[in-house]
Amino acid sequence: MKIVDIRATTVAVPLEAPLRHSNGAHWGRFVRTIVEVEADNGLVGLGEMGGGGESAEAAFRALLPYLAGHDPFQLEALRFKIANPTASLYNNRTQLLAALEFACLDLMGQHLDVPVHDLLGGKLREQVPFASYLFFRYEGEGFAEVRTPDQLVEHARRLKREHGFTVHKLKGGVFPPDYELECYRALAAAFPGDRLRYDPNAVLSMAEGLRFGRAIEGLDNDYLEDPVFGLEGLRLVREQVRVPLATNTVVVNFEQLASNVLRRSADVVLLDTTFWGGIRPCIKAAGVCETFQLGVAVHSSGELGIQLATMLHLGAVLPNLTYAADAHYHQLRDDVIVGGKLAYHEGRIAVPEGPGLGVRLDRERLARYAELYKELGGYPYDRDPGRPGWYAQVPNERFADPYAAP
Repeated sequence: MKIVDIRATTVAVPLEAPLRHSNGAHWGRFVRTIVEVEADNGLVGLGEMGGGGESAEAAFRALLPYLAGHDPFQLEALRFKIANPTASLYNNRTQLLAALEFACLDLMGQHLDVPVHDLLGGKLREQVPFASYLFFRYEGEGFAEVRTPDQLVEHARRLKREHGFTVHKLKGGVFPPDYELECYRALAAAFPGDRLRYDPNAVLSMAEGLRFGRAIEGLDNDYLEDPVFGLEGLRLVREQVRVPLATNTVVVNFEQLASNVLRRSADVVLLDTTFWGGIRPCIKAAGVCETFQLGVAVHSSGELGIQLATMLHLGAVLPNLTYAADAHYHQLRDDVIVGGKLAYHEGRIAVPEGPGLGVRLDRERLARYAELYKELGGYPYDRDPGRPGWYAQVPNERFADPYAAP
């Protein structure tokens, strides 16, 4: 089996509402590049990549000369062909590699008529648990804003009622820390017995990170995610706060993982199949974490159904997955896969059982959302449409006013 073509299609799939985060916003849609890798036997493997609200079509087209004639089973050779460590200092192809790895694993599974999780050692669980992913958000078409503690709790109640979540993650760093602390405490009061997570995307100062961490020590926290930036910053918070710390920002490769093992800064490593360059590197990283008693969870970077499938196959095979996975997925209005969005049941999503990734493209949906991308274009992920001229600093000093009219 040899690769004969790589096709990329950028889509814009609507969200319920624009989602705010500490560095900007998702502007009411996810812009994702869908990748199709065709082999000489007629099979087509699927991949997916984000890109901060922009298309990556040209970057994938440029890789066909590197990979034409390549055997999809040769994944290590593929890694060095397009993302060797020295060249990647200049071309930053890790996320491109991830999407192509997804597609090659999909091809392998289809060729052998087995699901990807069988290629990765076999599944240990039939379903993967997920946390609700709660954002402060602007009003959307038919969907209410989330700005106040009461609105946040009501939104979480709806998600729990519809999907069965028992873990709730608040994406913070938008409003002043004291205000978000009030919101977080409101969630804890509203859902006794459920677990909580808070993630301000590393924009708090050291003083604010310590103060926030100490203030939530008595709550049912899974972990405090990236309260401050950098391994040293996390280490200083970890030494003074009795809440496990997690990161997806500064342990995203093996060199950083080694540093975290040698000088513990984070207790939980959030494994992202895109940021780490594929599913297989995440499994290798999970093995290191298991050896050194670091927790792991599956991270979300804003997925449609193809990348969600990679997260499910990863979650299925990890023996040391003791935390619910993250997913933006429930914020989407639709998907580009056959059958539309995968369903939650009691806060879990079933691991796909079909050959390869177990999901296939819905051509009508793909065309519809490709047209929507052409109509709307991209957007700057690191800007907030409601705050013209604003940009985030680290640590941030210019938080949004929660009392201002949206």
